[in-house]
Amino acid sequence: MSELRGIYTLWKREVIRLLREKSRLVSSVVTPILWLVIFGTGLGMSVGAQTGYKYQEFLFPGIIGQTLLFTAMFMGISVIWDKQFGFMKEILVAPVSRLSIFIGKMLGVGTNSLLQGIIVYALGFFIGIPITLTMTLEVIPLMILVTIGLVCIGLIIASVLDSLENFGVIMTFVNMPMFFLSGALFPVATLPGWLKWVFYINPLTYGVDALRAVTMGGAWQTILPFWQTIAVIALFDVVMVIVGSYAFTRTK
Repeated sequence: MSELRGIYTLWKREVIRLLREKSRLVSSVVTPILWLVIFGTGLGMSVGAQTGYKYQEFLFPGIIGQTLLFTAMFMGISVIWDKQFGFMKEILVAPVSRLSIFIGKMLGVGTNSLLQGIIVYALGFFIGIPITLTMTLEVIPLMILVTIGLVCIGLIIASVLDSLENFGVIMTFVNMPMFFLSGALFPVATLPGWLKWVFYINPLTYGVDALRAVTMGGAWQTILPFWQTIAVIALFDVVMVIVGSYAFTRTK
């Protein structure tokens, strides 16, 4: 019971932190709007004519993936804050296993990322995405699946760093390539063969691809069969959870 209570407490703390920081909620809406409306409209006027579908419809899953990526990995900074303010030491000496601490942090940060992803998903209605109940019931579990692995990356990096500055540098170094090399902004299928492999080793590529398959339906052909795409994401999650759990056992 103490393990479950520890997980619940850490989860609740992260959610309360998000709800109290209104600026984060506002920025989670404004930035995707800029991407979808300004960038989507501008680039869509040329790209859309070549692909045969509306570019904003193509871009929409990519921006959901971007929101999940940036939020999930950035929120690893909470571990650095906890270290600097001494809260992490108090957690580590509590009668709760390191695995439960990691799971609690992962669920808390993951919930924050998912909430912001859902906000962005709802924005699709205003740019003409035909959002339905069926689509929503498929998209939300997908977002959860994509978020788990991304959250773990942020927590793993934060577990081995003690400086906010270093964490910011590493995050920028990891986030931007993962986003630009995920197919969020342009189709991977049109790239040269040698460049495609750079995208294929990026786990976010499969997350965006799966989201695009759900939101665009028959208009989109996934890189792999859909079930294999889901299997790749799930395998990535399992590996990241194992690595993250081990990294937290080494946290001091």
